[in-house]
Amino acid sequence: MLQYLVVLSGTDPLVWRRIRVPASYSFWGLHVAIQDAMGWLDYHLHEFRLLDPRSGTIMKLGIPDDEGWDDTPLVADWLEFPLDYAVGSPPPMQYIYDFGDDWTHAVIFEGFEQAAGRRKPRPECVRGGGRCPPEDCGGIQGYIDLLAAISDPEHPEHDEYIEWTGGPIDPAAFSAADVRFDDPAKRWRIAFEGGAD
Repeated sequence: MLQYLVVLSGTDPLVWRRIRVPASYSFWGLHVAIQDAMGWLDYHLHEFRLLDPRSGTIMKLGIPDDEGWDDTPLVADWLEFPLDYAVGSPPPMQYIYDFGDDWTHAVIFEGFEQAAGRRKPRPECVRGGGRCPPEDCGGIQGYIDLLAAISDPEHPEHDEYIEWTGGPIDPAAFSAADVRFDDPAKRWRIAFEGGAD
């Protein structure tokens, strides 16, 4: 198992997770595990940015798009494997989710760990803290504004945000025991074939 510390940049209280994924996972599998551990809903595009030890340049992994945003090619993340980059003390990677809100996560490789007694290793969330921000809330600043409005009954947008979120939220609330991981192959079928069967 590969162990990673995942930290959502700019959050206060800090939103972080310590996860373990099977060494057989591709970066697509790591993407699914990060989504599930953090509490995201996988509605938007994502991208990994990491140092390619072979070339010394920044490599971008994700879902390739013929109409790319810049000149750096985007490599399909299901063709690359985190295990190949887990040598020595690799620098942290960036995982960016939702290019509108730009949720940027630091992903730090912490080492190898034994699987928790299963025949077929599955992802695990070992620890963590902080509630995942709601999807489409406007990035870090939008989340800060949302928390301020929810915590102040006199705020002009208090009622609107309470209705949108379904009630008050505790930004510090998180339980690793509540995390459920999806099968990356199932998520692949949903994303690229339009169904879960």
